[in-house]
Amino acid sequence: MPKSSNQKLKLLYLYKILNKRTDENHTMTVQQMIAELAALGIKAERKTIYDDLEALRLFGVDLVCRKSKTHDYYVNGKTFELPELKLLVDAVASAKFITEKKSGELIKKIETLASEYEAKDLRRQVLISGRAKTENEKIYYNVDVLHRAIADEKQISFRYFDIGVDKKKHYRDGHRTASPYALSWENEKYYLIAFYEKYDGISHFRVERMEDITILESVILSHPEGFSLREYSKRVFSMFGGEEHEITLRFDNSLVGVVYDKFGQDVAIKSPGKDNFKITVRVAVSLELSNLVQSLNS
Repeated sequence: MPKSSNQKLKLLYLYKILNKRTDENHTMTVQQMIAELAALGIKAERKTIYDDLEALRLFGVDLVCRKSKTHDYYVNGKTFELPELKLLVDAVASAKFITEKKSGELIKKIETLASEYEAKDLRRQVLISGRAKTENEKIYYNVDVLHRAIADEKQISFRYFDIGVDKKKHYRDGHRTASPYALSWENEKYYLIAFYEKYDGISHFRVERMEDITILESVILSHPEGFSLREYSKRVFSMFGGEEHEITLRFDNSLVGVVYDKFGQDVAIKSPGKDNFKITVRVAVSLELSNLVQSLNS
């Protein structure tokens, strides 16, 4: 009987099946492995399966056998433990600089690192919808280009935009040139910290608002004397939390981008006018403002 085209791949398929279908709480017998392989058009016998399992052990797979009425097997010691995967999933779901679509795609990829049973646990803990997320899919490519520019110590040029009250992009004048020093993830947002020649000093730029990033041949300018990335981040990005209250805020129209960054573009804008607008949100305010709100409500 001629072998199927998959027959030569039997060992690889067996490893894939064990990785997907087993964990500490879910095991497989040899007979179940034979059935799974048969469903893929691969013929196997008990003796050859035992030989394959031994080959996997010799290769370094941490294969555990539980002996009871049958011999039950599962793959132990996977690259990531379930609590670690849950942490990664939650970080991806919570990160505001990752779009809702991309968050879903990344989480599906993370699920492939777990068994199909553990993947269900990961899926149950995910809640992406409703979180304030960026809508710029290009951020992933931006991060890659910026990392290369920083590693090669090359200047960059780029366009920079704001989001207006109309929720459309509004580009600032022309292309900008800067010397990139570091990427910083602060308050769930990605920032590029760079020397910006126009202002003759250190500036930071929201990565998802950068477009048409090009790595230039010119070498970056050296850090200003006494400059510390750690101190800059601490001074610029530090924020304070407190008790949560529902408050109505009035903003100048020029600050609409800041509002979208903090609360997402689905936030309801009330009383939009020529110069300002209002929003009502629940926020954690500083201790001083919290005390003031309580005194006004008493």
